[in-house]
Amino acid sequence: MLINGVFEGGGVKGISLAGAVQGAQDCGMKFNRVAGTSSGSIVAALLAAGYRAEEMRVIIESTPFASLLQRSPIFNTRWIGPAARLFLKKGLYSGEALEAWIREMLAQKGIRTFGDLPQGKLLITASDISNGNILVLPDDIRRFGIEPTKLEVAKAVRMSCSIPYFFDPVIIRKSPNMSRGLSFQDQFVYVVDGGLLSNFPLWLFDGERSESGGDIIPVVGFKMVGKTEVDPPRIKGPLTMLQALVETMLTAHDERYIEQINRFRTVKIPTRGIKPTQFNLSMQESTNLYHAGLSAGLEFFNEWNMKMYKEQLEKQRKEDHKKLADSPPPVLV
Repeated sequence: MLINGVFEGGGVKGISLAGAVQGAQDCGMKFNRVAGTSSGSIVAALLAAGYRAEEMRVIIESTPFASLLQRSPIFNTRWIGPAARLFLKKGLYSGEALEAWIREMLAQKGIRTFGDLPQGKLLITASDISNGNILVLPDDIRRFGIEPTKLEVAKAVRMSCSIPYFFDPVIIRKSPNMSRGLSFQDQFVYVVDGGLLSNFPLWLFDGERSESGGDIIPVVGFKMVGKTEVDPPRIKGPLTMLQALVETMLTAHDERYIEQINRFRTVKIPTRGIKPTQFNLSMQESTNLYHAGLSAGLEFFNEWNMKMYKEQLEKQRKEDHKKLADSPPPVLV
């Protein structure tokens, strides 16, 4: 059965998403269109490029994720180095190693730009903090005078994965036509992790039907849960406070929305207390995350069916209409 998949962000916990994809594929699900935020954008990009879950597992097992955290040795001086880099570069680590890693994997499938993919196959969200807007890539890159089909998929993934203060923001310079008359500083836009504005954009594919105009294509989200299992962060200074703020942002703000109205279309993956920025995972922890996703995917899709999905979707729409009707009219002043 065809489904549209939406993958939540969650830093290194995204390893579990690959396991959930395995569970979905084992139950006969085929991904039509995919979207993702942060680490979810990595899984979505690999799926769009043609990777299967088994291949993703091999990639996960062979990648030391701590190697993606790169910065000049001068910034490794205890306390002073990281603080200086944060001040100068606006991030503790460069995102270039992550971008190069994604670029290499996509190249193995012949994918470089969004123009190499079927139109609409892949959507990636990021946050434009210069203008306070969510970006749905590739289309929204037009805002800066860039042709969407020419945008590198790896660059879009890096934008979506640029956890604030942890990785450097991606800086985009507007096209010459759009920059005309602007000060030098205003010609640049800073883009960071999509989770800042929407970490779980289930709304991206709502209402889509098959190409023949027939039945709807169900939207299934893949979400990582289990923040109550994590020990409270120990805040010792400005850097640990920033880390705690970012981790809270990435794990908390969509939770109520999911619990209330979207359980019927959300694969909930327990992440066993792993934190989003815990890049020094052991092989066992990485394997545990993958298997947690696999178990969650199998459990969800073994009980899931199209009839149930339609019934719950209609129930949700009726509740939404009732809330809208019961809302007091706006007060004109």
